[in-house]
Amino acid sequence: MPKTDTRDLRNVVLMSHGGAGKTMLAEAMLFTAGATTRLGKTDDGNTVSDYEPEEQKRATSVQTSALPCSWRGCKINVVDTPGYADYRGEVNSAIRIAESAVIVVDATAGVEVGTRQMWQMADERGLPRAVFVNKMDRENVSYESVLNNLVEAFGRGCLAVQLPVGEESNFSGSVSLLDEDAEIPADARDAYDDHRERLIEAIAETDDDLTMKYLEGERLTSEEIAQGLRQGIASGAIAPTLFGAAGSGIGAKELMDLVVDAMPSPAEGRPAAAVDGSTEEEVSLSADPDGPLAALVFKTSADPFVGKLSYIRVISGVFESDKQVWNATRNEAERVGQVYVLTGKEQEGVDALAPGDIGAVSKLSTVLTGDTLTERGKPLTLPAFSFPMPVYQMAVYPKSKADVDKITTAMARITEEDPSLSVQRELNTGELLLGGLGDVHVEVAVEKMQRKFGVELELRTPKVPYKETITRQTQVEYRHKKQSGGHGQFGHVYLDIEPLGRGGGFEFAEKVVGGSVPREYIPSVEKGCRQALVGGAVSGYPVVDLRATLYDGSFHSVDSSGVSFEIAGSHALSDGIKKAGPIILEPVMRVDVRVPDSDAGDVMGDLNGKRARILGMAPQGDGTTVVEAEAPQAEMLRYATDLRSQTQGRGSFTIKFDHYDPVPGHLTDRIIQERQRQEA
Repeated sequence: MPKTDTRDLRNVVLMSHGGAGKTMLAEAMLFTAGATTRLGKTDDGNTVSDYEPEEQKRATSVQTSALPCSWRGCKINVVDTPGYADYRGEVNSAIRIAESAVIVVDATAGVEVGTRQMWQMADERGLPRAVFVNKMDRENVSYESVLNNLVEAFGRGCLAVQLPVGEESNFSGSVSLLDEDAEIPADARDAYDDHRERLIEAIAETDDDLTMKYLEGERLTSEEIAQGLRQGIASGAIAPTLFGAAGSGIGAKELMDLVVDAMPSPAEGRPAAAVDGSTEEEVSLSADPDGPLAALVFKTSADPFVGKLSYIRVISGVFESDKQVWNATRNEAERVGQVYVLTGKEQEGVDALAPGDIGAVSKLSTVLTGDTLTERGKPLTLPAFSFPMPVYQMAVYPKSKADVDKITTAMARITEEDPSLSVQRELNTGELLLGGLGDVHVEVAVEKMQRKFGVELELRTPKVPYKETITRQTQVEYRHKKQSGGHGQFGHVYLDIEPLGRGGGFEFAEKVVGGSVPREYIPSVEKGCRQALVGGAVSGYPVVDLRATLYDGSFHSVDSSGVSFEIAGSHALSDGIKKAGPIILEPVMRVDVRVPDSDAGDVMGDLNGKRARILGMAPQGDGTTVVEAEAPQAEMLRYATDLRSQTQGRGSFTIKFDHYDPVPGHLTDRIIQERQRQEA
């Protein structure tokens, strides 16, 4: 049986804007709890959480890490998440496996864009939250300013449960507002009394009996305060705020005390909804060791030495080593070997995981992120994860012949590891496109593929899949005649060429009368016409949206053949396209941009500069506006980076192909020159 009781588990996810210090806070917690013997530094690349070379190179997290430690008889699973906007998919999966969240705030910056986004994500999930104000040892830091900033952004529930001792380089720790007998410096007594009164009032409001007692002027006991704080945190009415300096290890002890004393265990968390595969009915799962087995795969890692590693959170039942399980998502049996508990990249084998615990299993062949592992006789399926759609694409090219052979496997493995990446073949350009949430996301994926799978790839700006079409009707004749001894070649056709509506593709028709073109040669004419569409007439792009009608021609009883009429059809259509007012078409994308109301005007101006057509604005009622537009794909290739810069990361967007439109005349020459350069 598992060594840890579910009631003694705490799963807490660390969330923040990038650079606020989550990884250092996790490091300080591990060090304070004795799980490590030294306090690593992100700048030195030696933290337990950021163990991937890509993280060490950039001194920032690019993946979720599970870091267990023991504190006061409880096991705390610290889940460290990336703060960079390109890795929101990692955060989406991390909040599904936790019962509480700690929002880390940089004291020098206050509430930032990412802070608000993380708060909202935790709020949508209904996670109880605490706030850890980090970097209190930096210059020009005011805890009162940070507290006011938090209250302004997230409401009056952001309440200090401790006050810092010392300022800037003299910061040495904090004094608890929950301890009425704490030693308070004389110059801090007024602030202590004021903040304690606010905290006690908020705690009293969590319970009617406590409210009456407080209003009648009676003192709340320590037990009542502790219980009221737990209720306030669980309901979301209170977000206790702590202060520290993770780089020096200050504040980690107090945070872990709060997690143990006031944050819910899996046994106290909300039951998980699942679908019973036997009855197709929805069931509710609690963290019960005697309940049916259900474990959620929240992350997949492609380890070059161990193989595929599946990270799991046990929802119900006990997950044991050396046992067969059922992948209910894919209806496949899997044999579980050793179950591990991971601390960064370090693996410790265990016999079993208790309900609510987090661990990993290697070499599960059919299992992907979001799958549910259960028992064959009691198949249960948990809701799959929601990952953000890729909005940034780069074309990938193998650097050598050896890389060509590896690229397919590497791409499949990297998208298993990170489902917010996408891989697709653009048929019109022949390019393989790697999509992600931003430039860093894609670059890191390429670096990982080189390190893990030995495939070297080059990133290039994707080619825009332009097309050509015609603007007017014309008729054309072409006679193919060739004599080279023996049988010659003869094919003679008349074509009527006319434009179709946008999206009409290509149509071939025939109105031959009198047998001027024998019926057995008509398919050859069509084949030749289709071949002529591929190369275009203006810029070499495929031709679309036209109809070619064969209405007359002639043949030779000896020299005519299918090949002759195929050649005649191809040349006839090529000549006809050049006479029919050919133009270039460009793909136009439907773009929905969600930005704060204050940025909507600037975003619309920027889109207008990208030749976009604004379709409308839709205020969302939460301080944001969705700008709806159609914009040429050529102008949107770098929009993920542009929007992030323009809105300081507060904007987001979705993009999808909508239709083709003619390219403005002044851009045609540039497109033709670029096409010629690419072919050269």
